[in-house]
Amino acid sequence: MTPPRRLACLLRAAAAFAACGTAALLAGCAAPERAALTATGYVSHQLCSAVFVGGLEPDRYFRQAIAPLGGPFAGLFRQEVDRAHGEVRASLAGLAESRAVYRPPLGCVNATGLPTGDLPPVAAPPAASAPPLLPPIAGPAVVEPSMPALQAALARAFDETPQPPHPNTQAIVVLHDDRVIAERYADGIGVDTPLPGWSATKSMTNALLGILVRAGRLDMQAPAPVAAWADPHDPRHAITPDELLRMTSGLAMGQTLHDVSPFDPAAQMLFASHDMAKRAARAPLADPPGTHWNYSDANTMLLSRLIADRAGGDPASVLAYVHRALFDKLGMRGATLEFDAAGTPIGGSHLWAPARDWARLGLLFLHDGVVGGERILPERWVDASARMTPGADYVGYGAGFWTNRGPGYGAQYRIAHGMPADAYMMRGSYGQYVVIVPSRQLVVVRLGPAFTPRDDMDAVCRLIADVIDALGIRPAA
Repeated sequence: MTPPRRLACLLRAAAAFAACGTAALLAGCAAPERAALTATGYVSHQLCSAVFVGGLEPDRYFRQAIAPLGGPFAGLFRQEVDRAHGEVRASLAGLAESRAVYRPPLGCVNATGLPTGDLPPVAAPPAASAPPLLPPIAGPAVVEPSMPALQAALARAFDETPQPPHPNTQAIVVLHDDRVIAERYADGIGVDTPLPGWSATKSMTNALLGILVRAGRLDMQAPAPVAAWADPHDPRHAITPDELLRMTSGLAMGQTLHDVSPFDPAAQMLFASHDMAKRAARAPLADPPGTHWNYSDANTMLLSRLIADRAGGDPASVLAYVHRALFDKLGMRGATLEFDAAGTPIGGSHLWAPARDWARLGLLFLHDGVVGGERILPERWVDASARMTPGADYVGYGAGFWTNRGPGYGAQYRIAHGMPADAYMMRGSYGQYVVIVPSRQLVVVRLGPAFTPRDDMDAVCRLIADVIDALGIRPAA
């Protein structure tokens, strides 16, 4: 998934070092200061986004979404929210301090050690270029389930555990035949509240790549145009955008699904670097391109830079392109894609959007990349994205999506627990899901910082099964 699973260990190891000086070393720590800076960078950035992008209450967000990662050491972190200047500072027992600054419309930026003049400028959000192609999916009010069985399905999905770990479900939206038929939100969350998708953001990046491919501006099978790899003798020169998207680039950038090192380079890239793509481009090869699957946000940051270069390069041009090419067409009015200090969108993990906007993105893929009668993505792009990547069948990963379409433990587990075999999903750490089921014309969104086993996957599978049973929908012919 994305950084938090690795950050859980990182936060605890860094805090342990601050507390006793040797605990992190016993955990294999050789540079605790860097680990601590990454940990405080995580706290400052996520809290900044929650407050200034999501409009969430800071103490509640820290308690639900950050403190569980620090375990017994969470109390060693100190955070200060400065609403007047739009910034958040986080420190860890004098060992490290980080600063994140809100730079609308680009979200929050890691500003640690940077003067304000070096940050992207504050600007007005891009004006909508045209009315949405996607028809309205609901009215302004929350859509209450009309059937008792559907009401029970959502109530069950919102059941809270009396003791940790908690699922913290914040939003569920169910679409059938392109309309919201049921939704529910936690206290303080509404239809317009932006929520983080974590690695579900990679599916948005997938869409932007598809748009470029359809316009003839990108070849997914040609060498990726990364300046640092331009020399044909560089073994990384052969890496393709498709391999970056499928996580088979071979780059030594850490962050496998089971890596819990407090020095994970992908985590340091995201929360202790100002130019994330530049940091990713420096990574050497660990394996020949296309031969080994290894999940890392570094791959998606390089794709994000590639998209940015083709969209004008500077943050304002890039954001205008993202809105014009994707968000505006789908009516994603509440979405905020965050950028790093170098002006690159953080396309692997930092899209904040209301649950309905996540559902709108799901509809684009449900309908094979066509919206309002206009083809946005190339033909067969969606099927290729949902196709299992060789070497990733154990977890069930495609190209920016998790998928049930193939063999392997992950897909079979989800199918056994109620998710149809043709389903695929946007999936982000700690319980962020946009599940697409073409055979039932169904999109189901579940958001919230879950700390239950398997990122609350069992509950999501049960929700999908309950919704299908409630609606009595058979597979489409």
